[in-house]
Amino acid sequence: MKLANKIALVTGVGPGLGQGVAVALAREGADLVICDVNPASLAAAREAVLAEGRRCLSVVCDVSSSEDVAQMFAQARAEFGTVHILVNNAALTPNRPADAARRNKLYDYNNLPVPRASLGFTREITDEEWHRCWGVNVHGTFYCTREALKLMEPQREGRIINLASIAGISALSAHSPHYSATKGAVVAFTRSVAHEVAGANVLVNCVAPGGVATPAFDDYLEKIGDEARNRLWQGCPLGRLGSIDEYASLITYLAGDHYLVGQVISPNGGAVI
Repeated sequence: MKLANKIALVTGVGPGLGQGVAVALAREGADLVICDVNPASLAAAREAVLAEGRRCLSVVCDVSSSEDVAQMFAQARAEFGTVHILVNNAALTPNRPADAARRNKLYDYNNLPVPRASLGFTREITDEEWHRCWGVNVHGTFYCTREALKLMEPQREGRIINLASIAGISALSAHSPHYSATKGAVVAFTRSVAHEVAGANVLVNCVAPGGVATPAFDDYLEKIGDEARNRLWQGCPLGRLGSIDEYASLITYLAGDHYLVGQVISPNGGAVI
């Protein structure tokens, strides 16, 4: 229970990594503030946290709205007095049909003997796709960090863990240049803020995951068949995705006592070395 008497705020607690992180923090003794735009996902995460015997404030919040974020932190302060840990997990991932088509095209290009040519991704990205991705992935991370620091700096205690992606540190997600750009921005933002606030004992770090074995990704792997699945594993020496528990345990560590400042840690099975 290394996080006993701590208040943790986790954004984007839908099924998968967000909910897994919230539960892992609760198991270490933290009380939780959780948010999501989907009320059903939020309710499920709340029940999972309460099952661990911890208190939980759940807030419907669109992190791309500075007003929503400010209101959420006001509720957190009213309920718990402060926030010690912020996990900026909320993100838009490329999961529309056009995104799947681009992803499959890139996988074939990387793993089959096809002629070299431009893949034509960036020229097809719309203004709406670009701005929507930046709104949640970058603006949301900034809005939540700004509000958290208003609490953490005066109390001289805080931990902020930003979720980036291997998309932000490599070309493995070249199929989604808008997503890659936002995750690269999260990496740069982490390093800058980490340097700024470390003197106030607020430690800011970044986790850049590879593939996460969520139910949705498991369904995708099942549908694509053995040949396509094996082509996918050619880019990952370990030959599998990371489990939610494996990622959550790292984030829980970063929420506690350590000597890490401004680091970008990428659990990815060797996909990026």
